Parts: sequence; C-alpha cells; structure tokens
Amino acid sequence: MGFKFIEGLTMADVAFEAKGKTLEETFESAANALMATQVQDLKKIEPKKESKFKIKGEDVERLLANFLQELIFLKDAKLMLYVSYNLKIEKAKGGTYSLAAKCKGEKLDMKKHELLVDVKAVSWHLFKVEKTKSGWTALVILDV
Repeated sequence: MGFKFIEGLTMADVAFEAKGKTLEETFESAANALMATQVQDLKKIEPKKESKFKIKGEDVERLLANFLQELIFLKDAKLMLYVSYNLKIEKAKGGTYSLAAKCKGEKLDMKKHELLVDVKAVSWHLFKVEKTKSGWTALVILDV
C-alpha cells in the first residue's frame, strides 16, 4: 500500500499513483497522496475529530473521484485535514458502488500545518483505477 508522485506527467498539476491490496487500501493511499500534496508533514495532522460520510459512484473510477472531491470540499468548506481513514466499499446489484467513510483528522491550523499547494479538483485527464495481480492501482491528476 502507498503512493508515489509522478514527475513530468503534467506541467502545472500534480500526478500520483496509488496502490493497495484492496480497493479500500487504494482509496486510502489516494487520500494520503491528496493530503501530502497540500500539507508538508502528514504526521502533524492529529486524528482528533471524526467525519463520516457516504458517497456513490457508477463505477470504481467515479467512486474514487467522488471520494477525493469530498475530501477537497471538506478541506475548503470546513478546513478539515485528514490522516486516518476507515473505508468500506460495496458494489450494488446494478453495478454501482457505494463508500462509507470514517475519516479522522483536525482543523487546519496555520501555525501547525505548513501548507504546500491548494488542490482545486480531481482531473479526469488520464484518470484510471484498475485491478492488478497484486491488488489495485489508481492514476490521479490533481488540479492545483
């Protein structure tokens, strides 16, 4: 499980590849990459407050994009930064997916959290989530 930033894939945006043995681990890796794009040191984010939400997507790619967009929204609207994720993904009979998330973090504190760049949105350019021999991999580009 983990993520790596990909240099040179885009000119002005941030690209990363997230991996996990399960779909939930891959989503967690992507969430960590999103936060690491915005905050210098993730270890300074304490899991003080829990946020719960549910989202849906017509496929795993839309589900991941919706999940990351929700984290961006919570950062913008409620100044929340997250460091811990408890995720449960289910596939419905119609083929759609749902995600129940419990994310732990704290409010942005400019004295404590050194910010890097502000992520505006998830881009659909080159976006993909695919099953691999060892689990799942996602390629994501963030609009900064």
